[in-house]
Amino acid sequence: MAEKKGKIVTDFTSGNILKQMISFAIPFMLSNMMQVLYSLADMAVVGHFVGYKGLSAVSVASQLFMFMTMFCIGFSTGGQVSISHKVGQGRMKELNNTIGTLFTVIGSIAIIMSIAGLIFAKPVLHLLNAPKESYEMAYSYVIVCSFGIIFTYGYNMLSAVFRGMGDSKHPFMLITASALINVVLDLLFVGVFGMGVAGAALATIMGQGFSFIGAMIFLVKNKEEFGFDFKFASFRINKEALVELVRLGIPFALQSCAINISMMFVNSLVNNVGVFASATYGVGLKIDDFVNKITQGVTFAASSMVGQNYGAGNYKRVRKIVFSAWGISFVCYAIYVILYFARAEQMFALFTDDVNVINLARVYVSAIVWNYPAMAIMRGSNAFIQGIGNAKLSLTFAVLDGFVFRIAFSYILGIVFDFGLFGFFLGYGLATYGTALPGAIYFLSGRWSKKNDKVVCAE
Repeated sequence: MAEKKGKIVTDFTSGNILKQMISFAIPFMLSNMMQVLYSLADMAVVGHFVGYKGLSAVSVASQLFMFMTMFCIGFSTGGQVSISHKVGQGRMKELNNTIGTLFTVIGSIAIIMSIAGLIFAKPVLHLLNAPKESYEMAYSYVIVCSFGIIFTYGYNMLSAVFRGMGDSKHPFMLITASALINVVLDLLFVGVFGMGVAGAALATIMGQGFSFIGAMIFLVKNKEEFGFDFKFASFRINKEALVELVRLGIPFALQSCAINISMMFVNSLVNNVGVFASATYGVGLKIDDFVNKITQGVTFAASSMVGQNYGAGNYKRVRKIVFSAWGISFVCYAIYVILYFARAEQMFALFTDDVNVINLARVYVSAIVWNYPAMAIMRGSNAFIQGIGNAKLSLTFAVLDGFVFRIAFSYILGIVFDFGLFGFFLGYGLATYGTALPGAIYFLSGRWSKKNDKVVCAE
C-alpha cells in the first residue's frame, strides 16, 4: 500500500503499483462518471423537453465553452505536475508559494475569459457555423456559462491540486453532490420552468459552484496539511513559482487549445451538413465522454504516481506505472466497443426520439470506433508525459494531433474524398494516433530517464 501522509497527501513511491493505481483511480473514475452523468442529463433533458434543436445548441455551445476552459486546465495541469514533484521530493514547505500563485493566476484568467465570452460569443458561434435553427439557444447557453466560469475554473484548479497531492476521494465526494444537484436543477429549470437550454447551462454552473465552494471549505479546515495558509499575503504571485507554472502551464494550455480548436473545426464541418448531423455529433461526443472520462481517471492517477516517482528518481517504477495504465485502459475500451456496436441506436435514443438523429447513430459509431485503440495508448503515454513535466513535448504532439491530423484528415476524408459526414467523423477519430503513437515511442525509447535529458523539472 501507498504510505499515507494524512487526509490529503499520499506517497506513491513504494508499494504495489497496480493496487495503488486502481484504488487511486477508482475515485477519479467515479468522479468523472458523475461529471458525465450530469452532462448526459443536460443532453437527455434538453433532448426530451426542447428537441433536436436544443441538442444541436448544446453541442455547439459546449465546444465553445470547453475551449474557454482550456487555459485553466493547462495551468492546473502544470500546477499538478509541480505539486506532485515537490511531494515526491519531500519539498512540502514550498507548496504555499506554488498553490498561492496558482490560485491568483487561475482567478485572473477566469475573469478575462468571462468577459471575453460575453463579448465574443456571437461572432464565434457564426464562425462555428451554428445552425440557424439552434443559434439563439446556443448563444444563451454560452452567456450563462460565461457568467459562471469562475466556478468551473475554481473546481478544475482544486481538483488538480488534490491530484498532485495524491488525494482522489475528496473530489469524488464533492462532484457526486454536485452531480445530484445538477440533475435535480435540470429537471426543475428545463422540465418544470421551461427555461430551455439556458436552464440546462444554469444547472451545470450551479452544480460546479457547489463543488468549488465545498472544496474550499474543506481545504480551509485542513490548511496545515494542505500546504497553503489562506492568508491574504499568500495570494501574491511568487516569481519562482510563476516561472515554473508558466513553463509547465502554457504548453499544456496551448496543447488543450490546439486539440479543442481542431474539434471546433470538425464541428463547423458537421454543422454545415445540417441540424440533424449537428445533433448526432453532439450526442455521440457525450456518449463517448462516458468511457473517455472513466479512462481519464486512469490518466489522472497515473500522472500523479509518475510525477512523484520521477521526482524521486525512481525510473523503474515509472515504467511499471505506465504499463499498468495501458493495461487498464485497453480493457475499458474493449468492453465499451462491444457494448457500443451492439446498442448504438438504443444509446442515442436515450437522448432523443427524433428518427433522423437515431438513423445517423450507426454512421457515427462505425467511424469513431477507430479512435478507441489510440485513446487507450494515449491514456498511458499522456500520463507519463504530464507526470515527468515534459510540457513542450506534450504541446508538440497536440499540434500534430489537432492542426496536422484532425483538421487535415477530417477535411480530406469528408470533402476531398467526398465521404461526407462519415469522413468528418472518421478523420476526427484517426487523428488521435498522431498523439498516441509518438508518445508511446518516446516512453519506450527510455531517453527521458537519462541524466542528460533536458526534460527534468525545476529543482
